Amino acid sequence: MPISDILHETYRALTSNKVRSSLTTLGIVIGIASVISMVSIGQGAQGVIQSSIEGLGSNLLTIFPGVVQPGRGIVSSGRGSAQSLKNEDVNILRAVEGVASVAPELSRRFQIVSQVGNNTNSTVFGVGPEYTIVKNLKLSSGVFINENQSRSLARVAVLGATAAADLFGEVDPVGKTVRIGGINFKVIGLLEAKGGAGFGGQDDAVFVPLSTMQKILVGDNYLSTVSVSVADKDLMAQVKDEVTFVLAMKHRVDPAEPDFSIISQADILGTLNQVTTTFTMFLAFVAGISLLVGGIGIMNMMLTTVTERTREIGLRKAIGAKKLDISRQFLAEALMLTFMGGLIGIILGWLISVAVSTFAGIATSVSLMAIIIAFGVCAAIGIIFGYYPARRAANLNPIEALRYE
Repeated sequence: MPISDILHETYRALTSNKVRSSLTTLGIVIGIASVISMVSIGQGAQGVIQSSIEGLGSNLLTIFPGVVQPGRGIVSSGRGSAQSLKNEDVNILRAVEGVASVAPELSRRFQIVSQVGNNTNSTVFGVGPEYTIVKNLKLSSGVFINENQSRSLARVAVLGATAAADLFGEVDPVGKTVRIGGINFKVIGLLEAKGGAGFGGQDDAVFVPLSTMQKILVGDNYLSTVSVSVADKDLMAQVKDEVTFVLAMKHRVDPAEPDFSIISQADILGTLNQVTTTFTMFLAFVAGISLLVGGIGIMNMMLTTVTERTREIGLRKAIGAKKLDISRQFLAEALMLTFMGGLIGIILGWLISVAVSTFAGIATSVSLMAIIIAFGVCAAIGIIFGYYPARRAANLNPIEALRYE
């Protein structure tokens, strides 16, 4: 039987009962649209996370006090306290070959009040001049903390974009005063917005000299973290090992069991990508259940169609139609239903992704691979769930089929 005849008969059979055909394809439409939209949201979130992590600085190693334990985060180890990083560790790190810059920091949360009366609860970071280089920060106006201010315990502050908006609204804060922990600080700079909270929440933060933070605001000479910028990406593993060794020697602990932890941007990115990938696969699996339901609906419709067209099948066989011709006819109808549903589902899924990105502000990314997989799934559903009805139609006895009422 020519392909053109099969397509013509398929079109005639499906359009003879448009409502039933439409309802049957609805399950496929919903399933494909759900899979496309869920995968696109997951891939978009993965891209946002990657850009956010990379925006914190390139070739970055971050040293934390304490030990990272799976499922428990950064905790104190039995060999030392959670405050194991000190100022003298910074000079040792600067001497390590391959290290470009070192940025120590001490962070605490404070209630901050502006001279106009607005207030906000934000994280205050005590940092040095190299912080902008290591963390890849840019100023919108003013200047950042310099070496002289760090040495002289200057009471100056640099505001993140969100913190500045909370404290001063649309007014440029440079030159104005904020009160941190009951002490007045002069605002000398405003950072450009980086977007997203990220690790450290730099938009919603205030930066003061590290020495001022330690001796005036906190009264503590420990460090929260130390960020190390590596000169060459290829040296990341080597520098990480060397930093571990020299700090362990300084702290007089076993390098295999140090009282600190070092993670790289690649470690963070790899972990988060694994989480988002697993979550995306879970969402796609849940959405894929509706595809199974849609496939069962197609099988049910095709079995009903075989029953309704029993006399037609008997007549076709009586005038010479072969089993293969009958089988192809009904299989083509099942495939046509799934491909129609798949095409509409892909378009609907893309529209949902665009709507989510536009109105909810969640980044989405519809990949070509997702569309190809969707079409492949449609073909598989059409063949799998259309095979049994087609085989049943092909195996009908022509004499009994002609007698069927």
